[in-house]
Amino acid sequence: MNFRLITFGFLLGINLPAFAQIESKNVPHNWFLLDPQQDSVQGMSVEKTYATLLKDQPARDVIVAVVDSGIDFDHEDLKDVIWVNAKEIPDNGIDDDKNGYIDDVHGWDFIGGKNGDVDADTYELTRQYISLNKKFEGIEDGKVPKKQKTEYEQYIKIKEKYLRLKGRNEQQYKIYSGLYNNMKQSIDTLKKVIKTDSLTAEQVTKFETNEPNRLFAKGFLMQLYRNAGDGADLNDYMKELKEGVDYFDVIVNYGYNVDFDSRKIVGDNYSDVYEKHYGNNDVKGPDPTHGTHVAGIIGANRNNNIGIKGIADHVKIMVVRAVPNGDERDKDIANAIIYAVDNGAKIINMSFGKGFSPEKVAVDKAVKYAEKKGVLLVHAAGNEGDNSDVKKNFPTRFYLNGKEAKNWVEVGASSWGKDQDFVADFSNYGKKSVSFFAPGVEIYSTTPNNTYKNESGTSMASPATAGVAALLMSYFPELTAVQVKEILIRSTRKFDHLKVVEPGGQNRVEFSELSLSGGLVNAYEAVKMAQEMSRGKMVK
Repeated sequence: MNFRLITFGFLLGINLPAFAQIESKNVPHNWFLLDPQQDSVQGMSVEKTYATLLKDQPARDVIVAVVDSGIDFDHEDLKDVIWVNAKEIPDNGIDDDKNGYIDDVHGWDFIGGKNGDVDADTYELTRQYISLNKKFEGIEDGKVPKKQKTEYEQYIKIKEKYLRLKGRNEQQYKIYSGLYNNMKQSIDTLKKVIKTDSLTAEQVTKFETNEPNRLFAKGFLMQLYRNAGDGADLNDYMKELKEGVDYFDVIVNYGYNVDFDSRKIVGDNYSDVYEKHYGNNDVKGPDPTHGTHVAGIIGANRNNNIGIKGIADHVKIMVVRAVPNGDERDKDIANAIIYAVDNGAKIINMSFGKGFSPEKVAVDKAVKYAEKKGVLLVHAAGNEGDNSDVKKNFPTRFYLNGKEAKNWVEVGASSWGKDQDFVADFSNYGKKSVSFFAPGVEIYSTTPNNTYKNESGTSMASPATAGVAALLMSYFPELTAVQVKEILIRSTRKFDHLKVVEPGGQNRVEFSELSLSGGLVNAYEAVKMAQEMSRGKMVK
């Protein structure tokens, strides 16, 4: 959501939650591709890399799987870079390549079924509450069997958190719905009586009435004009406020709804965590906004002179739909990773996460499979402003046995700004758990139906990294996934003694303490390091 919604509560004199950082001013749409020295923004030096290090160099296509909400593969800036399964004949209802997935021309949808697709889903917190509540509801503390004491204590904590968050979001939904209805009614009332299609501050100010409903409408809109200025566009504010209503509507009616079961749509045997070959081939899904935006960052066509330029110029995007509007499920993520690996992906981007992982054993197995097959996994660190060393964000490179995957990078989000504003205030961080940071604030990329939009989140920082990784693998095909990971970490741009505001807090900390590498992804230095390695000058 954009800045206007953040300020809406201020304009009406009430407290409403913030959703994102303030929009950039006078910052180029492609700032994340630019160079600090040449362009005065903290980008990744991608354009500089192409112009100086990779000009006229040979390259091969690299398949990057985007495990996400779906992708608009017909988008003008993506259609030429979408992966096509050459072994599959489109729409013939036959599994031509015998991989278990019928007509998987551009990928697969693990949250779809014969009768449709999952759009919104519950949160993992809700699912944990449902499971434990069936076991412990109505049982008093003193009557819990000793062997179930630990699980019961976990239930109490989960129940408290579930009820607290459910209540808080229901209240926000009520506030936004009330504001939206009052604003719509006020605008409609005055438009009708003033006989105009477009209200202005002057019209509202001059309007005189003693009728209570009309008087309320005038007062409501005058308050907005006083705070926002006489030139405020009421239609824009209605649109942004409706986004807030829709946002909380999904949270309340799906995220925390104990009566909603999305697996009725999928039709799988959900209790079988290792079941495969369910779903359908509808890789766009009901709302491919998030996945389309992610895909554009990685590889939007750099040569068609329209829209934007992605990071990698020799890439094919494989679409793997497994992320609903809500929390993804471990079974689907495990299958998504395995599908991507089996069908030739060299990099898998994962811009999603959650606080619980009840079937982590299945995800671990899939991650180990990707590690064995030499596939790089790139994961968004999360947007809670938390220290991931303390508060876990799943999936994670750390296995249940304490070991860690060597083919995994975890990415926090940075901004174009300098000094204390360099780190996104929403980004998770962690000296042990987060590998490095990459641009993730106001990233302009592709959205469905040939449109483009700014979005913020570690969801954007992850594909920024995946794009640089794809660039390395396409120009230096001899590099392994582990070598690419090491190059990305070692080549990061460092900022000596840079103090930033700790995400989610007020304290000033050194940027170097927020991640393992203490740096920012740097395409230019990464390519230079790859060139040295390809010449046999391995950096120790």
